[in-house]
Amino acid sequence: MTRTTTERPTRKAGGSVVPVLAFAGIVVAVMQTLLVPVIKDLPQLLDTAPSNATWVLTSTLLSGAVATPIMGRLGDLYGKRRMLILSLAVMVAGALVSALTSQLLTMIVGRALQGFAMGAIPLGIGLMRDMLPRERLGSAMALMSSSIGVGGGLALPAAALVAQHSDWHSLFYGAAGLGVVAIALTLLVVPESPMRAEGSFDLPGAMGLSTGLVLLLLPITKGSDWGWSSGTTLGLFAAAVIVLLLWGLFELRVQAPLVDLRTTARREVLLTNLASIMVGVSFYVVSLVLPQLLQLPKATGYGLGQSMVVAGLCVAPLGLTMMFTAPVYARLSARYGPKVTLIIGLLVIALGYGGGLGLMDAAWQTIITSVVLGAGIGLAYSSLPALIIGAVPAAETGAANGLNTLMRSIGTSVSSAVIGMVLANTANTVGGVEIPTMHGFRVSFLIATAAVAVGLLLAVFLPKAPRPAQHAQLRASSEEDANLLRAEEVLRGFRGRVLDAGGAPVARAKVTLIDRRGRQAGATVSAEDGFYSLAVPAEGAYVLAARAAGHGPLASSASHSGAEHAVDLDLALPGETVDV
Repeated sequence: MTRTTTERPTRKAGGSVVPVLAFAGIVVAVMQTLLVPVIKDLPQLLDTAPSNATWVLTSTLLSGAVATPIMGRLGDLYGKRRMLILSLAVMVAGALVSALTSQLLTMIVGRALQGFAMGAIPLGIGLMRDMLPRERLGSAMALMSSSIGVGGGLALPAAALVAQHSDWHSLFYGAAGLGVVAIALTLLVVPESPMRAEGSFDLPGAMGLSTGLVLLLLPITKGSDWGWSSGTTLGLFAAAVIVLLLWGLFELRVQAPLVDLRTTARREVLLTNLASIMVGVSFYVVSLVLPQLLQLPKATGYGLGQSMVVAGLCVAPLGLTMMFTAPVYARLSARYGPKVTLIIGLLVIALGYGGGLGLMDAAWQTIITSVVLGAGIGLAYSSLPALIIGAVPAAETGAANGLNTLMRSIGTSVSSAVIGMVLANTANTVGGVEIPTMHGFRVSFLIATAAVAVGLLLAVFLPKAPRPAQHAQLRASSEEDANLLRAEEVLRGFRGRVLDAGGAPVARAKVTLIDRRGRQAGATVSAEDGFYSLAVPAEGAYVLAARAAGHGPLASSASHSGAEHAVDLDLALPGETVDV
């Protein structure tokens, strides 16, 4: 339940909010690919063994996975803008720590702090939902959701250029500078959301989820080094299952859980999160395969012999195309809904990987593959937050999108582990150096195609959400038309006044809409004159529950048939039934 009205404060959100939030997302994504151009040199740069150097990447992944759902919940409770700024500030601190050291342990600490910023993306999506009018929300969320790919794609050539012509520590100074700019712009442009969730922060739940995620992701990312059948790997997997099961049982009994598992278990949320894992798997395969193929020497017979910078430029269209698909997604989603758009995106990804199997003979062919995959991944990534937002209450937006972003991260982690194992097992050893083979690259593309097929199957079974109002608003020709359409959407539900024993209006009474399954379908707070309004997700029977300080609770049953219904809630009559 929230402590604010459902009306969007559109007048507070200027035209610069979306690009500023998207820029923050891109800056965060840069952290994930910052060291890709120097991965092979990390053992020498840090004076350590290759197996130890991989912790520089693993630490960022683990901290990002832990921080994402936690920061989402903190944003719901205490303010999404506040938590966004905190995430970026921790990232800047981590970048400066890494910039000032060449010691392995200190570098790992700095990289872990940088991963903490991954929570900024779901926080940005939540801010957009709370502030933007419907006609701008579709493309804005699409851009924010795709920012992780956009930042990753653009960072590759930039980082390669810096690493090739400057000291590698400059990468971190540059990242810290971008983070400072993002913080400054957020402070200047982005207002705080008025939406708040009730309850307190679930610290035991956060600790349990963090422990479970670390136990799960550690063997996924280090299994190739430790051995997939080793006692350490299997033991950590078993411990992860036990800890996450116990955590789930605990969350089901907590009044204000970190993650509402009942909401997460809904078909639309569960299938969307599972599909997100598959999209994450497919996204990371191209990032692992194409740079290696481009940089392998031509003497191998299949390598394209390009420099680090050229390889980055050939893969950069992946991120650029994802950015430019945001307005395309908005139109497709407005016409057909996010479910259909997700299916289209997955089909385009499958086309990209299928065609990519025969497009590995020249650098220009890899650019075509990057463009097609970028379009598909952009559409798929853009659809995911819309599907989640349409299935959860406004007060749970941050936590729900944080969990969805976590699912994508798990997908990329699985992809990294599986593709790394495939490339290692199919490599040729030349002069004591393992060189990936074309067979390994093609098997990797086939694995990505299989993941897309699973995601497509999951997407087909997603329920079709109602979208007439959203469609109409996205076609609004003016702000005035959009305001009228938003008003019409609110009228497709319940509205009325909350009254006390003397018939006087009650301000800031909490009104909750509950569906026939006992799930919260909406919530708001009455205005100073006692008026409230609640949109409904679908026709059917509902219960309107209201409560206010100094008054007894009220539960009124009501049904909705697609028209406007006026229901006054009299707190002097607990249990009153209103027929509409």
